[in-house]
Amino acid sequence: MNRRKFLEYIGCGCCSLIMPACTTTPITERKQLKLISEAKLNAQAAKIYEKVKQKEKMSDDLTNLNLIKEIGLKMQESISEYFYQSNQPDPTSNFDWEYILIDKKNVKNAWCMPGGKIAVYSGLLEVTKNTNGLAAVMGHEIAHAVAKHSSERASRNIATNTVLQIGDILSGGKISGVNRTVGTDVVGLITQMGILNPFNRKQESEADYLGLIFSSLSGYDIRETTKLWERMKEVNKGKTPPQFLSTHPSPDNRIRSINEWINEVTIKYPPISIS
Repeated sequence: MNRRKFLEYIGCGCCSLIMPACTTTPITERKQLKLISEAKLNAQAAKIYEKVKQKEKMSDDLTNLNLIKEIGLKMQESISEYFYQSNQPDPTSNFDWEYILIDKKNVKNAWCMPGGKIAVYSGLLEVTKNTNGLAAVMGHEIAHAVAKHSSERASRNIATNTVLQIGDILSGGKISGVNRTVGTDVVGLITQMGILNPFNRKQESEADYLGLIFSSLSGYDIRETTKLWERMKEVNKGKTPPQFLSTHPSPDNRIRSINEWINEVTIKYPPISIS
């Protein structure tokens, strides 16, 4: 088969795969590529979540665990009500929400798996300080799940790897040859720094923005969000890599963006009335 014919087949194949997979993020309406079934991803996430619960030590701090669940429930209801009132499909309609508090005081982190599986580490509570600070973190993590960022990221990785493999074939193996010569995955490194990391930073900024919205809709004071990230910046002082090496925006850029969004979000997304 000649190269032109090969490219035609590849082009047709990629179009048939990608065109039906183009969707948009709720609220921001950013275009997304999704090549992976959401139901499949949610099922995989649920299995991993169960393994986490078995492996990690669960906190016996019922006061904070109940606070986490209370904030989560408010956000669940507010998000669903917002999309109902806006006459839009609810992106959380197939979520099986669950919340855990992991007893690790040295870990200042939280995450939300696809399908609404949320974990907060006890060390993070030293940084959140109060209910509004905790709501800011949970809003951000829930935003990742609502925006289907995991599915999008996995799809982008699949598409990138496919393009690199095709490029290697068309170049007669020159790409893999470069990697063998220098003893490292140079192309992979360039791809990570130049394509995937900026893309992931875009997701993080989007989660910051959507998180503000979800916190505001749920009745929390989003002005605390800036203070939260300032505290987080202080905790991570000297440990943050340069932004171009990171999947997250730099602390200063993150705080600046949040400050720019607060007034807009407060006005456009006030606490929602649950019907």
